[in-house]
Amino acid sequence: YIYIYIYIIYNRKCTAMMLSGDTPPNQTIYIKNLSEKVKKEELKKSLYALFSQYGRILDVVALKTAKLRGQAWVVFSEVTSASSAVRQMQNFPFYDKPMRIQYAKTKSDCVAKVDGTYVPRDKKKKQE
Repeated sequence: YIYIYIYIIYNRKCTAMMLSGDTPPNQTIYIKNLSEKVKKEELKKSLYALFSQYGRILDVVALKTAKLRGQAWVVFSEVTSASSAVRQMQNFPFYDKPMRIQYAKTKSDCVAKVDGTYVPRDKKKKQE
């Protein structure tokens, strides 16, 4: 029984460290390993429908630029909702690919606007 107990404690700690990725829990989750074949609007709607079971969603960001394909961010109104989503949806098959989920490294724009810390960014010009 002791071995099982130690294994459970060790496994939970490793899982918690793996899920957080050394990024503190916050309202925004970062999702990668998404199918690049799905259209942007369909992807956003599907992510909204899938993750809304964990709490109120403020925004879903999915871009189709070469650098950001296969990635998205889902912004929840509460950190606890984001934490539940990270914990329960890790490796969930989404359009035939297992999602890789972690907390976002930076605060999302919509959260920053709500708490008064939003600073507009310079738009990058496209190179011709």
